[in-house]
Amino acid sequence: MTIKIRLVLVIMVFALIVAASHLAGPVMINPLRMDATTREILIAIRSPRVFVAVLMGMALGASGAVLQGILRNPLADPYILGISSGASLFAALGIITGLTFLGAFTIPALAFAGALVTGGLVGILGWRRGGLWPERLLLAGVGLSFLFSALLMLMMSISRDEGMRRAMLWIFGDLSTSEWSRIPYGVLLVFSGILIALSRAKALNALILGDEFAHSLGFAPARERLYLFISVGLMTAASVSLGGMIGFIGLLIPHIMRFMIGSDSRVLIPVSALGGGALLCIADLISRSLLPPMELPAGVVTAIIGSPYFLYMLRRKNVLTM
Repeated sequence: MTIKIRLVLVIMVFALIVAASHLAGPVMINPLRMDATTREILIAIRSPRVFVAVLMGMALGASGAVLQGILRNPLADPYILGISSGASLFAALGIITGLTFLGAFTIPALAFAGALVTGGLVGILGWRRGGLWPERLLLAGVGLSFLFSALLMLMMSISRDEGMRRAMLWIFGDLSTSEWSRIPYGVLLVFSGILIALSRAKALNALILGDEFAHSLGFAPARERLYLFISVGLMTAASVSLGGMIGFIGLLIPHIMRFMIGSDSRVLIPVSALGGGALLCIADLISRSLLPPMELPAGVVTAIIGSPYFLYMLRRKNVLTM
């Protein structure tokens, strides 16, 4: 099977999953027989939720593909730089204290601000001798992640029960509060990050083979790594601000797509975005359909789905190669 056919299959599967996510759920919707109630469910509840899931999944899938390349680490995912921990800390602070200075946008705005602050700190700590060093980025991200996670646990341990519950749901991926008003800025940030990454895809291919090789092809490794780091920061910040932390997508999807279509970043990045969007749609569909009217956090479902499959790949294939 040629790569073109595989790409067409990925696009078709993605479209089918998105369509099914609109129609399936605790209440099945027949698009040919919709009354006022089902139309309201579809337009006001299901559609924004599906679109947010697609945006978050695309951001995480593409970020994972980029990050595994710039760090040259097949176990890297978008949360390894600590950006999600900073976003979660700021968002939990807003939830627990009941801040509403921007209305419905307060928590997403706080999460995005926390992600930007953390990304800036990681960039500063990872900068040395005129460039971003992969090892320093990784260590700075791990260190800040532990710090912010500890502060988050401290904050939640002294908070009220209701505030702690809401914060926990959001941290583990709560898409139940998705609204149309959040989608435009999500589209802007996520697609800006993807476009930046795609514009530097050739450089990413070279960086995977080493800085000396990239330099021999005319690329400046420090500059290219900075652009790619900015794209990852934008996408991760947008994802966490839209619906909290969703694990395993950024780690798992690039490996699956790499086996299907190869390691060329020019193709791997957009295909990983589609795969991430599809997987999160599936996880969200399961989370709202399994135990109605109760909903499970989507991040829990992705971990339950992703971890066995990743262990299977680890057993059957060599996932430690790029």
